[in-house]
Amino acid sequence: MSTPASGSNPARITAEVVAKVAKLASLHLNDDELALMTSQLSGMLEHFADIDKLDLDNVAPLAQPLPLKNVFREDVIVSGLDRDEVLAAAPAAEDGRFRVPPSLSRGE
Repeated sequence: MSTPASGSNPARITAEVVAKVAKLASLHLNDDELALMTSQLSGMLEHFADIDKLDLDNVAPLAQPLPLKNVFREDVIVSGLDRDEVLAAAPAAEDGRFRVPPSLSRGE
């Protein structure tokens, strides 16, 4: 499908074009779905053509609609958990550490 020249009526998308694109996308559309997709895509193209007609010469490009501001918090030192209390709740502890089963067996 070709794009319309500036100022001309938008090109209409045809059912054949929609069927071809659907086939390329491995979409299987029945006749009702093909008609619906053709209608919806035509409406979208008409809307895009309306947007293309807008005079935006005096509109500055916009990268971010809202001002960006980093939010930082003060670093505050807080006490951690008590080691003995945590190890007391562990299933197994040894020499002030958690005892866990080995992740690799030796000799293999």
